Amino acid sequence: MEKIEWRKNDPSYRMSKKPQLLKLRAKNFFCINGVGDPNGEEFKRRIGCLYAVSYTIRMAQKSGWLIPDYAPYTVYPLEGHWGLQEKFLNEPVMLKEHFSYQLMIQQPDFVTSQVASEALTRAASKIPEDLVSQLFFTSIEEGMVAQILHVGPYDDEPETFEKLDVFLKEKGYHRTSKEHKEIYMSDPRRVAPEKLKTILRVTVEQDKPDEVSEIK
Repeated sequence: MEKIEWRKNDPSYRMSKKPQLLKLRAKNFFCINGVGDPNGEEFKRRIGCLYAVSYTIRMAQKSGWLIPDYAPYTVYPLEGHWGLQEKFLNEPVMLKEHFSYQLMIQQPDFVTSQVASEALTRAASKIPEDLVSQLFFTSIEEGMVAQILHVGPYDDEPETFEKLDVFLKEKGYHRTSKEHKEIYMSDPRRVAPEKLKTILRVTVEQDKPDEVSEIK
């Protein structure tokens, strides 16, 4: 039974300080939505839900649950898709309390909707009762994206986003949304802020010919 080596073989988790363009296929995730300051308790509770159901699948064989086509793997990293709550879109100053987010953890290809449903049932006792119904399993196809590795505190991300924006202009691409994704390759409970590794990702599309000429 060959282990799934996503750190080595999946380019979407490649940690490179050099910006890169990627076209991503559809992948399956457990997700949960939320709003507000990510430093608050609600954010932590939602993270815990995702890990509870993800590890239920990861440890399935040890619990006697035989999943078809199961292969050993390391649980994928936490990801967060970030935007603003609609009621705050026109605020002159952005505060963390204004955020909206979707947290997610990718699942291996052998995790079907049936496997996901069973995992949610098995993990229910480990998830706060008010959040069980908020967890869901879905397929997400991000398509064309640009990403870059940010090393350091989360609050310093704007500097790295500036580098990504310069790269996109040079390559003739532009962002399709102000929202972005963060992939947390470090555990902030165990890693010093200045050493945190976070992949920053945005969806992009190529400029039209007249837009490219303007950039040049």
